[in-house]
Amino acid sequence: MSKIKPFDISEQVVREAYERVRANRGAAGVDDETLADFEEDLERNLYKLWNRMSSGSYFPPPVRVVEIPKESGGKRKLGIPTVSDRVAQMVVKMYLEPSLEPHFHPDSYGYRPGKSAIQAVGMARERCWRNDWVLDLDIKGFFDNLDHEQVMRLVRRHTDSRWIQLLIERWLKAPAQARDGTLSERNRGTPQGGVISPLLANLYLHHAFDEWMQRTCPTIPFERYADDVIVHCRSEKQARWMRRNIERRLAEFKLELHPEKTKVVYCKDSDRRKEHPNVKFDFLGFEFRPRRSKSRWGKLFVNFSPAVSKKAIKKMNQAMRSWRLHLRSDKTLEDLSRMFNPILRGWVNYYGSYYKSALYLVLRHLDRILVKWAMRKYRKLRGHKRRATQWLRSIAKKEPKLFAHWQMRPRSTVG
Repeated sequence: MSKIKPFDISEQVVREAYERVRANRGAAGVDDETLADFEEDLERNLYKLWNRMSSGSYFPPPVRVVEIPKESGGKRKLGIPTVSDRVAQMVVKMYLEPSLEPHFHPDSYGYRPGKSAIQAVGMARERCWRNDWVLDLDIKGFFDNLDHEQVMRLVRRHTDSRWIQLLIERWLKAPAQARDGTLSERNRGTPQGGVISPLLANLYLHHAFDEWMQRTCPTIPFERYADDVIVHCRSEKQARWMRRNIERRLAEFKLELHPEKTKVVYCKDSDRRKEHPNVKFDFLGFEFRPRRSKSRWGKLFVNFSPAVSKKAIKKMNQAMRSWRLHLRSDKTLEDLSRMFNPILRGWVNYYGSYYKSALYLVLRHLDRILVKWAMRKYRKLRGHKRRATQWLRSIAKKEPKLFAHWQMRPRSTVG
């Protein structure tokens, strides 16, 4: 059978795209097909997808809408594509991303190879030390408000590949399916949860913001992670001027700043003593604010720096409660370590990057849960909290590598 198709798409790239989707896992879409279901007839499913994409006959199914609570209240809508559609989106991403990457700004950190959130936090930290003021931008409903005509104009500007243009346009228009099966047409936005959405979001904001900043305000630094943006300014006047100009610029791309959440912040420290109503901001799970620090010579001073935010601590506490760890008396301490250490290690590696002591509150909470677990599991410890605490402390001393968080703080905090 001839494999000559209107569009030249590599079968090998389709397979590599599937492997990446498989590594990322993810929930089922509107067809309720899981990764395991897809893999039951893997070769046929991949061939069918390649065949349809190469012939131009691939039309994406609706995205399944899932609502999750927002930190600020209300609900955020995620659009979950089917497994097959995630593979198709990954194929387009693998072809398109290499041609976009060279154009992107070095201070765009979100969803890019070789870039990370912790790099953005570190750069923001350094620039807060060098600049007195920050403009903390909040773009109102960014993913829900991308203008489809603008997106396609930018896509065509960067690629003349007809099949990539065709598929992206179809994804933008694919309807959303609610829990009750109701379909709703979409005339703007790109669903959060889609594989291609972060790349389209970066392309959009590169032209709406990054490239414009580089062209019009080259001396004013910023960090952007997707739609989270921090701009560093030398004065309050400059920060307010930047806000007005950025607001006008984003309006050209049919975006608007959230009037309450966008704010000017004073980076107060020992040398900056001016009073201002805003002296802190959150960025990528860290709260930047004045903090007491100790110099290398042991002298105390106030430093404007990041540490794990209250919102992030709340999320971690909620996650630990959801484990119901204290009820798992059928497990050994080693079992619990294997089950939860990957998550703990991720928290420690990320939030422990700056101002580790702020994590102690979370760590003590987990150790208290482990004490409850020990009291439930071992008869000799039942009703004896102090004895259970001492027992756990002795384990931490003998085997500090058993739990990731035991290696980065004083053992006396156990319990």
